[in-house]
Amino acid sequence: MTNKQLYIRLLKYSRPYKWRIVLSLIFSLVVAGSDIAYINLIEPLVDKIIAAGNRELVYLVPVIIIGLAISKGTGRFFQEYYIKTAGQLVVQDLRNDIFSQSMHLSMGFHVNQPPGRLTSTVLNDVGVLQRSAADALVDGLRESFTLVGLICLAFYKDWRLASVAFTVLPLCVIPATQLGRRIRNATKSGLKSMGFLTGTLQEAFSGIKVIKAFGREETQLQKFKTENKQYYRYLRKTIQYNSLTAPAVEILAALGGGGVVWYGVNRVISGDMTQGQLFSIVAAIMMLFTPVKRLTRVSNIIQKSMGAAEGVFSLLDEPRDVVDKADAVVMPHARGDVAFENVTFSYGDEPVLRDFSFHARPGEVIALVGSSGAGKSTAAGLMARFYDPQQGSIKIDGQDIRDVTLDSLKKNLAFVDQETFLFSGSVRDNIRYGMLDADDQSVADAANQAYADDFIDKLPEGYETTIGDRGVRLSGGQRQRLCVARALLKDAPILVLDEATSALDTESEAMVQKALANLMENRTTLVIAHRLSTIMHADRIIVLDQGRAVEVGSHQELIAQNGLYRKLYDMQFNGV
Repeated sequence: MTNKQLYIRLLKYSRPYKWRIVLSLIFSLVVAGSDIAYINLIEPLVDKIIAAGNRELVYLVPVIIIGLAISKGTGRFFQEYYIKTAGQLVVQDLRNDIFSQSMHLSMGFHVNQPPGRLTSTVLNDVGVLQRSAADALVDGLRESFTLVGLICLAFYKDWRLASVAFTVLPLCVIPATQLGRRIRNATKSGLKSMGFLTGTLQEAFSGIKVIKAFGREETQLQKFKTENKQYYRYLRKTIQYNSLTAPAVEILAALGGGGVVWYGVNRVISGDMTQGQLFSIVAAIMMLFTPVKRLTRVSNIIQKSMGAAEGVFSLLDEPRDVVDKADAVVMPHARGDVAFENVTFSYGDEPVLRDFSFHARPGEVIALVGSSGAGKSTAAGLMARFYDPQQGSIKIDGQDIRDVTLDSLKKNLAFVDQETFLFSGSVRDNIRYGMLDADDQSVADAANQAYADDFIDKLPEGYETTIGDRGVRLSGGQRQRLCVARALLKDAPILVLDEATSALDTESEAMVQKALANLMENRTTLVIAHRLSTIMHADRIIVLDQGRAVEVGSHQELIAQNGLYRKLYDMQFNGV
């Protein structure tokens, strides 16, 4: 993506705050005008007051200086306030759009995304853009107006001296351009490295129990140090290029300034100009290099911003491959008739499901079994449109789920899986997550049906107890029962149980199974299980092998067939 394209996209985000930017421009003119007025005072101060010995005008000098200082200070305050708040609002909108985009991207994107990269983009990339854009906007506006004003003043006072300075001034752009390009590339690489660093942190903190159990603290530390060192290398390059810019411009500015002074002094000696004129023009030209130096620094900051903006906009441009059709309709409350018709799906080159079909009538319990990687969880994900199949269709009540809105589809589905993910809020908020407007009595009824009310009542603050990140303060069985309560409260007609009891001990599993029995009542249920004891009473069991349905029937029928299901059964119950 070119700088021009990035600028245009950033400008689009700036449009809602154009009046703040306009006001900042106006006050930037006040600041620049005050600087130019200071320079313009030198000639009359030297020629009409000091050289002429005019004491009456001396008393005006402090008044004028103080007045200009007040004018400049006021202008600078409002210029910075309006442009910085505009910049913060732009970045706020960007961060909101990034998070919205990441929430609406399909599971396929999230599965393939490196750990921590999304978090790094939202926090670090936007953070760099936020800091850099604010500084660049403030200094860029102010110094640009000051530069233009001083150039005009210099040429107005003496075009020949100003021309001497201008033989050097364009050369100052060269180091800024060359080094700025390298700063942008180093910033992009540094932010990618920060993404890996953030991922290493998240992984370590999330898996701290495993790390400590295996005594791998030093291994994780070395991994973090490696990523941290790599980030430093990119950061060092940015610092190096940034540090080179100022000395390069300083040397070029000295060449121009030296030429101006030499030529000007010769003209004063020859009587072509007064001392006051010389001091005034030299001050204007020497001050002219100050905004040039600051603008080269601004250029470096902008390049850092562009490096960050490229990462931000690449995420915003990521295509959403699971979206509502233009003519999508709202699915009503479903009866629960579910059909997979010749579904084929692949995450990459190798299909995970191949020509897979089944039909569940309302209220039936369908179980999917098979070895790991057979495609069981993929089937559940396809029904929820985490992904769309490459071939075939999935229908609910005879309607292709790609023809209905995602929101209405999700309202008809409830999930309970092995991850038992809970949020860090209260017990009540976690149960109510599937139906945010549910009243307290409905929450309590759902907890009662899930056999969760007994342990909730023993918590320090009952339903208002904060359960910690991912429900860390609760046992596995307690977390699972809260997930069941969450699904019960949603009251969806179709239920998906994905290894819902696989991580539980026998006692907890028995309690959760009772809760699940309440949840499954009068609902079409798709059960994915490794433990065959949990699905023996299913209306039909579908045995998957390498993405294909190889056996279908009840428990007794499949045992009698003496096929793959019987083999799995014997392995679990007979240890063979």
